[in-house]
Amino acid sequence: MNYCTNCLVPSLSAVAVAFDEHGVCSACRVSRQRDQIDWDRRFDMLRELCDEYRSETNYDIVIPVSGGKDSYFQTHVATKLLGLKPLLVTYHGNNYLPEGEYNLLRMREAFDCDHIIVRPSTDVLIKMNRLGFKVQGDMNWHAHCGIFTTPIQVALRYKVPLMMWGEHGFLDLGGMYSYNDFVEFTAKHRLEHSLRGFDWHDFTDVGLDRMGRGELKEGLTDKDLLWAQYPSDDEIDEVGVRGIYLGNFVDWDGHKNAELVAREYGWKPADIEFERTYRRSSNLDDMHENGIHDYLKFVKFGYGRGTDHASKDIRAGRMTREQGIEMVRRYDHVKPRRDLDRWLRYVGMDEAEFDRICDTFRDPRVWRQEDGYWVKDNIWGGSSRYGRVAE
Repeated sequence: MNYCTNCLVPSLSAVAVAFDEHGVCSACRVSRQRDQIDWDRRFDMLRELCDEYRSETNYDIVIPVSGGKDSYFQTHVATKLLGLKPLLVTYHGNNYLPEGEYNLLRMREAFDCDHIIVRPSTDVLIKMNRLGFKVQGDMNWHAHCGIFTTPIQVALRYKVPLMMWGEHGFLDLGGMYSYNDFVEFTAKHRLEHSLRGFDWHDFTDVGLDRMGRGELKEGLTDKDLLWAQYPSDDEIDEVGVRGIYLGNFVDWDGHKNAELVAREYGWKPADIEFERTYRRSSNLDDMHENGIHDYLKFVKFGYGRGTDHASKDIRAGRMTREQGIEMVRRYDHVKPRRDLDRWLRYVGMDEAEFDRICDTFRDPRVWRQEDGYWVKDNIWGGSSRYGRVAE
């Protein structure tokens, strides 16, 4: 394993990265572009783009929101700085933290906006938690699918052609694109990257049989997953829907976004510290995102949100690399006890089964077995044991 010489990103990353001759990762290289950008001109470009879509009789724009700090910031820019009339759309995966639920429900009052919240059946979501975990090691797969599907469905139903996402996650985390690419949302990126090649039909009984995983069937049908079904190209072309990323037009900084929306709108971070990261402002829309979902990333790739969040803060100049390594030592390996116990009760699974399934997703380029333990090399040097091999 190699690690970026500037931040902490490993060469075997959940988001593909490349390293230059100095050992600096593509995420750091792309991040440095921000200092060379005329952000006032970029905002003028955004205003000109949005002016083309202003409507006398309809919503001007659809904004997918979770109620998080970035959702508030997107809506702040749209309403207060651009004077747009947005329709807010939320996919609700049933596991919001109380603070996240509070922030979400306040959005229509804080911004005087119409707000549609799509809440799939609880029984279906529990089944999708189990299936996502067993099929491809991600109990939150349903959330990635819902977030990148339901807002497009709503945009088509209300015939609103312009959508505005926040930052492009793969640009930010891995430097997949340049800021000069002005990348927009695509169905290809949704399927191949955000959903990792799976789609809604893979989780129906028919789809599981097709994949040779019939033993996992949960009784799900096409009708159970209507919220997950991405529209056809013809449907999208008829309305002309396009999705832009606000991060291409403003100097995006999640830390500063949180400060602004807390000050201006009373947005709340998590009351209780997470077990796997020092930040309390991220992922309040699913209590397991920072917990066992992220623990699965450590099991697969050997790192987690301690690495991700510290790397962002290193690039922003808020943390040194040495301080970041201390965050990795403190957080990345933690098996989140209260989070795991809650999820096991939620889906009706015991911890032994959980551990057995987890072990099937370990990457042998990261992990090796020694004397019945899982061992990996560390960014600070040497190697450590991180739990027993499940029996």
